[in-house]
Amino acid sequence: MRLPQARLDQVLDRFHQVEARMGAASDGAEIVRLSKEHAELKPVADAVQSLARARAEVEDLKTMASDPEMAAMAADELDALNERLPELEREVALLLAPRDADENASAVLEVRAGTGGDEAALFAGDLFRMYSRYAQSRGWRVEIDSLTEGDAGGYKEIIATVSGEGVFGRLKFESGVHRVQRVPSTESQGRIHTSAATVAVLPEVEDVEIEIRDQDIRIDTYRSSGSGGQHVNTTDSAVRITHLPTGIMVTSSEKSQHVNRDKAMKNLRVRLYDMQRQAKDAARSDARKSQVGSGDRSERIRTYNFPQGRVTDHRIGLTLHSLPQILEGDIDPLLNALIAEDQAARLADLEAELG
Repeated sequence: MRLPQARLDQVLDRFHQVEARMGAASDGAEIVRLSKEHAELKPVADAVQSLARARAEVEDLKTMASDPEMAAMAADELDALNERLPELEREVALLLAPRDADENASAVLEVRAGTGGDEAALFAGDLFRMYSRYAQSRGWRVEIDSLTEGDAGGYKEIIATVSGEGVFGRLKFESGVHRVQRVPSTESQGRIHTSAATVAVLPEVEDVEIEIRDQDIRIDTYRSSGSGGQHVNTTDSAVRITHLPTGIMVTSSEKSQHVNRDKAMKNLRVRLYDMQRQAKDAARSDARKSQVGSGDRSERIRTYNFPQGRVTDHRIGLTLHSLPQILEGDIDPLLNALIAEDQAARLADLEAELG
């Protein structure tokens, strides 16, 4: 893709304007806003400048090639540079392409057992463990907000906050229905059962203004269940908040009612913000049917087949025969392929925009 010089100049002009304004600004809110924009623009500006230098070098080498004494050397360098240019162009194009504003955000991860009874709860536990292992490998922090254990193990539902740089950008494609095919430990006949769990990944954005009116919520307190003995909660400290206009219900069951209220309100804001995101995603996916992250959480996205040791992502037709490693948290091969597919679609959008 040959990027117009005018578009590249526009990026550099804005970057220099922000830098100049940062040096003169005295208002705290403006400094924060400019610093954020500067951080977002800097990698783009750096890539644009690298591309500009490479293009200028190409022109210099073409001039050198007209000198008989320099022609051979210039030709070799020109060939090498011409091989590098498409990759530099692609790097800049990806940075310029429409991108998710929440790419670098932390995320709320929800895993729920679907069809399949006890086996579905066990599978939900396997998925949460997979994501926890992956988060650990990347240095992210996982904090469980609430959970309901399955009767035979695993989870009927577990909700956690995953904190770190770029969490949402890497995990957002995990939203959807995950299906498992295996012989349950409780099955004496050795028959393969199919069960399912749903995963939702929601961006946790601190500075988004979501208005929640007091008259739109109902707050209930109740006694949270415990593991028995001294761990049983004997006070009504757990909190349930219901958002009446949407019917969204959030809970938190730590020991402190004050902490639970704060956590539940945070999670309610996350869900209301995500409703807005889903509406935008739906509009965007109508225009681009091939979008990997369509936001449709009822879509079956992946199958984990234990007898054959394979995992298949149905959105991109990718099958990997490394199920044990994937369940241990080695999910980068899946995520990288999904991200590459999304990048290709974003580049197509940019190319259409540029005409």
